[in-house]
Amino acid sequence: MDDPFAEIRPYRDEEVAGVLARLLSDPEFLDTLAGFRLGRLASLAPALVRPLVRYALAREVRGVADVGAMQAIIKRYMDRMIEDTTGGFSVSGLEALDPARPYLYMSNHRDIAMDPAFINYALHRSRYQTVRIAIGDNLLTKPWVSDLMRLNKSFIVNRSVSGPRELLAASKNLANYIQHSLLEEQVPVWIAQREGRAKNGVDRTEPVVIKMLSMSRDKASQEFDAHIASLAIVPVAISYELDPCDALKANELYQRASQGAYQKGEQEDVASIGRGIAGEKGRVHVSFGTPLGAGFAGPDAVAAEIDRQVISSYCLHPTNIYAYQMLNPEAPPLPQTLTAEPGDCSREQFEQRIAALPEAHRPYALAIYANAVVSKLAIRSGAPAPC
Repeated sequence: MDDPFAEIRPYRDEEVAGVLARLLSDPEFLDTLAGFRLGRLASLAPALVRPLVRYALAREVRGVADVGAMQAIIKRYMDRMIEDTTGGFSVSGLEALDPARPYLYMSNHRDIAMDPAFINYALHRSRYQTVRIAIGDNLLTKPWVSDLMRLNKSFIVNRSVSGPRELLAASKNLANYIQHSLLEEQVPVWIAQREGRAKNGVDRTEPVVIKMLSMSRDKASQEFDAHIASLAIVPVAISYELDPCDALKANELYQRASQGAYQKGEQEDVASIGRGIAGEKGRVHVSFGTPLGAGFAGPDAVAAEIDRQVISSYCLHPTNIYAYQMLNPEAPPLPQTLTAEPGDCSREQFEQRIAALPEAHRPYALAIYANAVVSKLAIRSGAPAPC
């Protein structure tokens, strides 16, 4: 039987051993892994280092025959990463969700790799089923990168297709796969609320994402709002006390504002992924919202409700408050009800972090943190939110 999702779906248990064997024989993958582990030493003698890396990796994945075993290895790395690069990890709202139900988790998007990783970690830690992760094909620059992602329950969003007809077909196939995963295979899914990260710190759902999801609806037998309810969309807000990529994002925002455009480097996304994983994040919080039901007239209404939940449940850190006050020194005091969680980064440390950036970049870096406060103030007052 033909598999209409073969080119985009995650690897299945029976495919894991073959993919691991392919990775162990891929020189470029082994050289990249050696570079991460050994730094410059790897580049001095790649022919010597490569067999050692292959041997170490083969030992680590020995006996791995399914996706669950692969994710157990990834969890060990997550434990170490959280210990080394965060000041603590906390979760709220998950206890109100049904562990037996497959939800479509839709979160704000601040970090390429860590957003779904932290959401998955929160689910796994509480014995909820982990998600299948939507990832754009623009990030899969090498076959081995695609193999690694698909081993970890990622599925591919084809953004590089050319032509309106091809794009429509790819979008419909993606929508069908997400629905198939949720309703037929009973496996939860994670997808970002927008294409690309919210580099300016403004978390907004793109209605086009909701329109894509609605392509799996049988228009002859199902109303739009009933289809949305069947997907059980759960808005999720993830917040970082410190953004490891804030300097990179501020540079891009400055270039766009001053030059009118920004030319992304060839491996810039890969560098952002690496910095997001290894960089200091301070405290991290994931807040799970309430599943969306029926009653939504269209994509804009769905997007507005997701925005409301994400902004309302977003956990403010002291860095958000510091940045808002630094950008708005004459503003009235913030409401006491606009509380922030305790943080690891002091006001002095945060000011030093911003001062280390080029002066022209600093307002953009501050906005990355401050816009979470601006959004909360706007949603409370009913005023237009930043975009």
